[in-house]
Amino acid sequence: MSSTTSATPGTQDRPLRIAVIGSGPAGVYAADMLTKSEEVRDGLVVSIDLFDRYPAPYGLIRYGVAPDHPRIKGIVNALYKVLDRGDIRFFGNVDYGTDISLEDLQHHYDAVIFATGAIKDADLNIPGIELDGSYGGADFVSWYDGHPDVSREWPLTAKEIAVIGNGNVALDVARVLSKHADDMLVTEIPDNVYQGLLASPVTDVHIFGRRGPAQVKFTPMELRELSHSKDVDIVLYEEDFDFDEASDAAIKTNNQVKTMVNTLTNWLVEQEDDAANPATGASRRLHLHFLHNPVEITGTDGKVSGIKFERTELDGTGNARGTGEFIDYPVQAVYRSVGYFGSALPDVEFDHQRGVVTNDGGRVLGADGTHVPGIYATGWIKRGPVGLIGSTKGDALETITHLLSDRDGLPLAATPAADAVVELLDSRGVEFTTWEGWLELDAHEKALGAAASEDGPVQRERIKVVPREDMVNVSRGASIVG
Repeated sequence: MSSTTSATPGTQDRPLRIAVIGSGPAGVYAADMLTKSEEVRDGLVVSIDLFDRYPAPYGLIRYGVAPDHPRIKGIVNALYKVLDRGDIRFFGNVDYGTDISLEDLQHHYDAVIFATGAIKDADLNIPGIELDGSYGGADFVSWYDGHPDVSREWPLTAKEIAVIGNGNVALDVARVLSKHADDMLVTEIPDNVYQGLLASPVTDVHIFGRRGPAQVKFTPMELRELSHSKDVDIVLYEEDFDFDEASDAAIKTNNQVKTMVNTLTNWLVEQEDDAANPATGASRRLHLHFLHNPVEITGTDGKVSGIKFERTELDGTGNARGTGEFIDYPVQAVYRSVGYFGSALPDVEFDHQRGVVTNDGGRVLGADGTHVPGIYATGWIKRGPVGLIGSTKGDALETITHLLSDRDGLPLAATPAADAVVELLDSRGVEFTTWEGWLELDAHEKALGAAASEDGPVQRERIKVVPREDMVNVSRGASIVG
């Protein structure tokens, strides 16, 4: 192991060593902002290592966003430019808590930033949620995004499906479920996902929200994407278009709300016009329901056979209350997309109510409520799974501002040499991947897409590699057998 050095951190002789756990937008933004901070411009020298449990970088962008989302490429390009500069090292396939501990990190780094995000579904505690055919939306996203730690198979056997939630993830889940498989070939989905979607017998996907059209949590772009699916009709219901005083105020003062309400009401008018002049009709339908509160998933022989809702009404403040009227819908699958929830991290205090690391403005707190020196958090694991990706930049700025202001009091790493952590991982047999390895895997995935394009009906930019072993083998220069 490399020897200890007593040089002053932040100088050419001894850079300030910082570890970031998580290579999604939150982690990359924090690392980037550190390198561009005023303190660095004034002469502070920092050395940053980015760790991720997956062999590939980008976190949520690779494994949590629908592959047909138009903004993915732009975000990936921005993250790529940061990591490709060469001043931030990437260590993939390193699992915090298994391959490397907090004690290890504190031994090799002066500060640690946790940016692990949130990947689990928030609970929906209603009767029947445990039935066969009841799924978490986040789990489905992981499947269609080719997550290496989930099953390659997904039971797409339902003709009628309910999606509970009115956020962007709910729309992504519903859009992918209702979209024809061939229309997904322009994305990077792996072949097992394409084959699964191709065999799906789905005819109707229903999205349910508890409040009205003016209270939805998705964005205009996500909403408009619904109308881009071929051979899929959007169906709305006039009785769901209720607006109270708070709704009217939001429409007048919030351009995003105004845009979404206008889009929805225009679709409703067009639908009524089409009813007077019926067209051929699509083979699949995507239903948007508002003012529905789920109360029970019903089943037959242990499998989902329907879902019961209570009709709600707006109370004047934009919140909803029950009306006592109940409606049953026959469905064979239910996907809950009511939010994500963070996972606890070993040796770090965790707020199990909110699903976040216990912190104050990004300074991680101990059991006694005081800041644990040198430990920080950013992104969803800091503030909860709310806000868009862009919100993560302001979040990271707050965290690194605190870190830099604390730097004179940071506990000094005992073994801060850059090669020391490499020696540690090697000694434990950790098959870590690097940025150069990602470039190899990136090229490999693009080559798979090019090969598929030669025989297929659609040009494919890339095909995502799913098995972790294959990802590691390509990244580390080994051949794939079979």
